[in-house]
Amino acid sequence: MQEFINPALADWEAILKRPTASFKDLEPLVEEVFQEVKSKGDQALIDYTLKFDKVKLNAFTVSETEYTRAEAAVAAPLKEAIQLARENIKIFHNAQQTQTVSVETQPGVLCWQEKRPIEKVGLYIPGGSAPLFSTLLMLAVPAQIAGCKEIVLCTPPDANGSIPDVILYTAQLCGVTQIFKVGGIQAIAALTFGTATIPKVYKIFGPGNQYVTAAKQMATQHQVAIDMPAGPSELLVVADQSANPAYVASDLLSQAEHGADSQVILVTTFPALLDQVRIEITAQLETLSRKDIAQQAMVNSRMIAFETDEQAIAFINQYGPEHYIVCMENEAMYVDQITNAGSVFIGNYTPESAGDYASGTNHTLPTNGYAKQYSGVNLDSFLKQMTFQKISPKGIQAIGPAIELMAEAEGLQAHKNAVSLRLNDLKK
Repeated sequence: MQEFINPALADWEAILKRPTASFKDLEPLVEEVFQEVKSKGDQALIDYTLKFDKVKLNAFTVSETEYTRAEAAVAAPLKEAIQLARENIKIFHNAQQTQTVSVETQPGVLCWQEKRPIEKVGLYIPGGSAPLFSTLLMLAVPAQIAGCKEIVLCTPPDANGSIPDVILYTAQLCGVTQIFKVGGIQAIAALTFGTATIPKVYKIFGPGNQYVTAAKQMATQHQVAIDMPAGPSELLVVADQSANPAYVASDLLSQAEHGADSQVILVTTFPALLDQVRIEITAQLETLSRKDIAQQAMVNSRMIAFETDEQAIAFINQYGPEHYIVCMENEAMYVDQITNAGSVFIGNYTPESAGDYASGTNHTLPTNGYAKQYSGVNLDSFLKQMTFQKISPKGIQAIGPAIELMAEAEGLQAHKNAVSLRLNDLKK
């Protein structure tokens, strides 16, 4: 991890740089795949699955035999853990439901707002060495609560053309309606355009590598919404002498092991903590099965000491971390004054792993500084807010003259006429 002591404000931008490629760099490949999938459909998916995933598939759907095998293969203790996590996620997201908002803005003018589910949503779960069934929980549970009619899952197959049993088990548990063995850019393209096998959806959710992130951004150019432009995982810990260095190191490593392009940052007002945490990182790295990945992520990571709390908070808000852990004596200041963070974890006994799995909050969060303008996935992510109004004769007489004047001032005569006709009839 690179170390900085009281860096000048002018240097913050360079220190805050994420290890990500720009959309412009990846756009040519993404555009090529999108056009192939749009024109060739399933055949393009077959070709790209062979090219990128190194497996030849002639069909992408999951058979009943695979579902049955998955149900039996997942160990009972893991099933219980998944069910516990699902219940907490369900409780937290159920609590986010709101009542219809209804108000009479003036006599005879009734306006209200209702939420309706997005009918068709696509969920993307990355493959690789870590099957992220926890992310499937985070996406499918609120989609089910929201009432989405079609919940379509795409996830890449392994070298044997299979999907991990735990993914299939979790998908069935959480109400996923269709599952397809397709990953990468081609999966996002399939969900965007639809093929003979995979349905087109209205909104795509889920994390992925830089190519998947770029593909999701491309999808927005084709009338498909996305949850957020999320990319590689990141974590910022702010800690002082009240923190346990071993805990801090474990939290940093928990994010570093996600991928070589992950980034973790330690911010402190207690410079001695830097060496303490560095020693713990070195020791804990040796115990990790994903040591090589975590070590690569550490190259892009930072340890920074500031003289004042105000400097530290300003730096954190400028970075806008996906995950933000606070282990400070004056924790209230660091919690109250944070304006840019995806999810906040407070105190020595609140590891980021809790939010990743089982506390109940959603772990699908904005990265790459997008916490400045995006929220993490929540129940409303799967809902649309629709407004309604009903105006009585008394109501149109009350607001009609104002509408006529405003429409005329904008030069929109037909707008004015739509009101004038009604007012004239009421006068008769």
